[in-house]
Amino acid sequence: MRLHAVELGAGEPVVLLHGLFGAAQNWGTVQKRLAAAGRRAIALDLRNHGASPWDAAMDYPAMAADVAETLAALAAPGATVVGHSMGGKVAMVLALTRPDTVGRLVVVDVAPAANPPALRPYVAAMQAVPLRPGLTRREADAALAWAVPQPGIRAFLVQNLRFEGAPFEPDRPSWRLNLPAIGAAMPAIEGFPELATRYPGPVLVLAGERSDYIRPEHRARFRSLFPAARFATVPRAGHWVHAENPEGFLGLLQPFLDAGS
Repeated sequence: MRLHAVELGAGEPVVLLHGLFGAAQNWGTVQKRLAAAGRRAIALDLRNHGASPWDAAMDYPAMAADVAETLAALAAPGATVVGHSMGGKVAMVLALTRPDTVGRLVVVDVAPAANPPALRPYVAAMQAVPLRPGLTRREADAALAWAVPQPGIRAFLVQNLRFEGAPFEPDRPSWRLNLPAIGAAMPAIEGFPELATRYPGPVLVLAGERSDYIRPEHRARFRSLFPAARFATVPRAGHWVHAENPEGFLGLLQPFLDAGS
């Protein structure tokens, strides 16, 4: 499927892929800075997220195929593809299955390995929010607190609520996320497909200093799939690297982009 895209700037294309429960808008600060530096920054909503179409299938080959189709439609071949978390896995699968579409690869705080099922309660909590007419953002936030104790993460999730409702129910909010499809696909989203290919191009792997998503034992797996991989750590950042320390993130990303110019 063709995905919803938000574009800024002109020049060499840099594609930005968000993580689970995210959207293109999560890259706002980074996207503006890349555009100001003379690059065509393209942020995509992955399937079942943001303004992109919904579909029951949500495995990584399908999501990578969406990105390939969208980049072809946008005439952005050989783009640098930057993916965070789930988007990082999409980017890796895209590079491994369609290396012609990826000029350079940046993987942000995720490994080509399985993650624990820690986010499944988030899906259940969002599905349990009573989407009644008149629901407020504060009430939605409170309804998530039993499963999501961190206020910052709750605020991130509540960004996906559309409070204006549908035309026939203007007071009833709705989710921009396809929660049934996401919930059913969580085992696939947590995992990583077994692929027999390698991507020989330049790869930068960025970890958050305070995150444990990328561990030392993952480096051998990275190098088996991405022999040219380089590793760096963004200081003072947890899993949401580019949001928690955008300056540190860009300080490592931009030299990597410049090296390919």
